[in-house]
Amino acid sequence: MSQTVAVLDIGKTNAKLALFDEGRLVWEKSAPNRILPGPPYPHEDVDGAFAFFLAALREAGRAYRIGAIVPTAHGAAGALIGEHDLAAPVMDYEFGEVEQIEPDYAKIRPPFSETLSPKVPAGLNLGRQLAYQKWRCGDLFAAAKHFLPYSQYWAWRLTGVAAAEVTSLAAHTDLWAPRHGHASSLVKTLDIQRLLPPLRPAFDPLGPIRPEVAAATGLAPDTPVYCGVHDSNASLLPYLVSRQAPFTVLSTGTWVILMCVGLSLDHLDPRDDTLANVDALGRPTACGRFMGGREYAVIAGGRGNPELAAIERVIASGAMALPCFSGQGGPYAANEGAIRGDVDAGDRSALATLYCALMSDLMLTRMGAKTGDLIVEGTFAKNLAFCETLGALRPAQRIFAAGDTAGTARGAAMIAQWPPAYPIAAPTAVPTVSIPGLAAYRGAWTAAVERIAR
Repeated sequence: MSQTVAVLDIGKTNAKLALFDEGRLVWEKSAPNRILPGPPYPHEDVDGAFAFFLAALREAGRAYRIGAIVPTAHGAAGALIGEHDLAAPVMDYEFGEVEQIEPDYAKIRPPFSETLSPKVPAGLNLGRQLAYQKWRCGDLFAAAKHFLPYSQYWAWRLTGVAAAEVTSLAAHTDLWAPRHGHASSLVKTLDIQRLLPPLRPAFDPLGPIRPEVAAATGLAPDTPVYCGVHDSNASLLPYLVSRQAPFTVLSTGTWVILMCVGLSLDHLDPRDDTLANVDALGRPTACGRFMGGREYAVIAGGRGNPELAAIERVIASGAMALPCFSGQGGPYAANEGAIRGDVDAGDRSALATLYCALMSDLMLTRMGAKTGDLIVEGTFAKNLAFCETLGALRPAQRIFAAGDTAGTARGAAMIAQWPPAYPIAAPTAVPTVSIPGLAAYRGAWTAAVERIAR
């Protein structure tokens, strides 16, 4: 049996265990994430997810020798832990009542110039979650020994070692100052310095799995667990070792995250929901985001990926989807999404594809991205019409599609073998296409968006 790296991939919608052997996906299993209603607030079912991971590790370990474990998770969750367990539940970032503290939180929130972290709804700013927990759940907060970003919570759950890590601390949290490479002033203002454990690189092995984890999974007791990485930054890792800047990666799933490597941070604007993440090597990266996967599902109504001919039919019809269909993310989160004009039910996926391509193009333009390869990875990489439409909108950039939807987990697996000695699979070049009427359609769509945003 070969030795593999097991990745715990914790997204908003699903939890997945994926095994990689020198960059090749050899085994995976997923389960839906559950949100429990509370009290004290809606929260992640971490025990249910952990039970899934233990069972999946046991199953996978029967077929493969698991040599290392790496966690990766989204950046809008964190865990207050006590001596041996959670001190408070892990908040669901869509918990809207956290906005109740905004008048007080706004007074202590650092300026965008310091954190490069825009104000976003509900609990998407992790600093706002922490403030809510401290001010509204004081007894629980007082019992906390550490605050762990979500990836490092799972590393702690497996090893008992508490650590923090920069890609997660700097992911639109308000807690990090990317240009200076240290915690933001909010950490001192909230008086939570004591809760932050030592900062460790994503590539650090924190320790072996706990004895009870070894017993439950059948894995070797000395199986190392690595510190782990923020999911979007995991998607970026393969390209950091295979491409020269400038280039852009679109990491797509529930969210579309646009990561522009080598781009100046000077065009970032909190009103556009553009920001700086920090990559696993500690370097700030200009980013934008919108909830493209969720918006696609709302507009498409459950239909699959379209053909390019359907894109052309929608353009000819003049029907448009105008933002926003998720209520969060992107420059128009405050607007209510609308579909103008008539479109056949069978072409709803084409309308959704056009919408997501236009939103991606608009955000990249506002960020100042003009040159360099553009790689689509994740869910939208399988939507050829999306990739072709994006290429037609941005003819100065070459468009590539990653070969599968495992980009986040594949990048996370590199954490245990960095820098990778094996070759990195190259994405596929997307052919250049001409789409009749697209330029005029983009102009009309942009004008309509600007009118509704006033």
